[in-house]
Amino acid sequence: MDSVNLKYYAGWNVRIIPKIDQLLMTLMKLTLNLPHDDLSIRFSCSTATVTNIIMTWIYALHKVLFKNLMKTIPSRQRNQACLPIAFTNFRNCRIILDCTEIYSAVPASMENQRLTYSSYKHRNTWKILVGVAPNGVITFASKAFPGSTSDKKIIEESRVLDQMVAGDLILADKGFLIKDLLPAGVSLNIPPFLTTAQLIESQVYETQQIAKARIHVERAIRRIKCYNILQQVPSYYISQISIIFQLCATLTNFQYPPIKEVQEYF
Repeated sequence: MDSVNLKYYAGWNVRIIPKIDQLLMTLMKLTLNLPHDDLSIRFSCSTATVTNIIMTWIYALHKVLFKNLMKTIPSRQRNQACLPIAFTNFRNCRIILDCTEIYSAVPASMENQRLTYSSYKHRNTWKILVGVAPNGVITFASKAFPGSTSDKKIIEESRVLDQMVAGDLILADKGFLIKDLLPAGVSLNIPPFLTTAQLIESQVYETQQIAKARIHVERAIRRIKCYNILQQVPSYYISQISIIFQLCATLTNFQYPPIKEVQEYF
């Protein structure tokens, strides 16, 4: 670990703390969101050193883990090798998509304050698109967008559809009205809209089947949000909010598989 060559964020090297402990400090920040003052006491260093270490390792881990392990979305053929029972009717599913919001401190920019403020949640939020394979593995995480951005706009700007090929199936919530964005041969399955007083029997069944499949993306998002730094991203990390979320999403994949029936494949 000490042989790892790092380019430190602040421009000066940290030699008083072994690199294994620098990694520990970074993971503690992501997992527990301890204040920098607290970490400086625990590791017997200055808060400036804490900032230098955490910023450095966040960027380094993001480059090594997220950019290498999640640069492409697995093919539907690969997904079929460990397909849960809930996807019996969706064997061509390539990815399940959903958006999630995370809170942050109030941004310094007045424009970002306006764009991120949610009148529904009465907080400043950022929205991220998350994609999950049928087996529960997180395979896509977009950059963070201001909370007022529509799901369709995020789909378009994140370019997740660029990786889809003819024959792929996407599962999503009914808010994802993106059929006009789909590449040729790619299909979208969302719950049916209520057009009558109540859903007919076939629509009820379809909704239940999609819900059983979509629950995996919701479980994955809950796992990502177990990293306490995402409960409310501090003001000094707002400019790094995208890479922090993407790193937490990648680290989540190192946990035990969330679906028991596919654990034997891991």
